Amino acid sequence: MNAYLVETRSGVVAVDGLLTVPAAREMRAALDRLGKPLRAALLTHSHPDHYAGLGEVVAGDDVPIIAPQGVIDTIAADDALKDRIVGPMFGDEWPSNRVFPNTPIEDGESVTFDGVTFTVIDLGPSESPHDSPWVVGPDARTVFLGDQIYDHTHCYLADGFYADWLANIERLRGRFPDDAVFHIGHGGPVGPDMWDWQRGYIEAFLDAVSGADWSEPEGATPGVVARMKEYEPSDELQFLMELSIEPVAAKLGLVPSSP
Repeated sequence: MNAYLVETRSGVVAVDGLLTVPAAREMRAALDRLGKPLRAALLTHSHPDHYAGLGEVVAGDDVPIIAPQGVIDTIAADDALKDRIVGPMFGDEWPSNRVFPNTPIEDGESVTFDGVTFTVIDLGPSESPHDSPWVVGPDARTVFLGDQIYDHTHCYLADGFYADWLANIERLRGRFPDDAVFHIGHGGPVGPDMWDWQRGYIEAFLDAVSGADWSEPEGATPGVVARMKEYEPSDELQFLMELSIEPVAAKLGLVPSSP
């Protein structure tokens, strides 16, 4: 996954905070090499691979960690569950010191550092339970898009907001100029041509899950994976797609929901 440092005249703004302690410490070391203070951290959405490492990135600095209230509330509500699920996967690399966003911001509001303006788009549910891309400057040519687009990797749909995600693709695709550069959470940077690929991936996944034979659930999953590998042949983040199959099947009413 990606996170970003934006250098201004006298400071640095972080966008997202990575997942593991080593990765987040690398990000902090890169910040320290710039020799400028951290002014703020901005969050693009509520998934732990984008916020869990913030404690290491902020490293005790008293700075605002900015996100819409919906992102703040989702992280606060879900973090204990993420700790139980994700923590054992990563062991000592899972951050025990997880800090949450502390400064809410409304849709369309901006923050400015040394004349560099960041404007938030509060999408609500989309790829995650709450998403909030950030647009840099008035020309909207530089966008920190979070996970609204994946760059030819497999995607995570287990939260079940695929209809919202598809709607947000149409909402966003006409908002930016043709030469906009999207800095994304996985891969990239990419341009607006990737909206079609992302929409196609979501639709192909829904078709694959809907068309699978769920009378034998153990046999349904390999069939979905095979169909998605036809759409995106790479192995990148395939486990995220596989984790999404049964939750989406349950959302579609094809299998019972997990308790």
